[in-house]
Amino acid sequence: MKGKNRWTLFLLILAGLVLGGLIGNVFPADNWINYGQTFGLSSPVVLDLGILCLTFGMTIKITVASLIGIAIGIVVYRFL
Repeated sequence: MKGKNRWTLFLLILAGLVLGGLIGNVFPADNWINYGQTFGLSSPVVLDLGILCLTFGMTIKITVASLIGIAIGIVVYRFL
């Protein structure tokens, strides 16, 4: 169990999420692997302070491919 910590698990889950998203982009949009849900801010929130303009926006898309990637990241963590 040496070398295992929460940061390693977080990074492997994040890497699995990114790789799952990339794998999902390889397949056509109507494939079952791209089935999922998108949530977040549909239009960005703009804060204009005169000399500074900040734009906030975030959208998260969870698909079957990204869930498979997360599962693979967890499995890799267990074998470390």
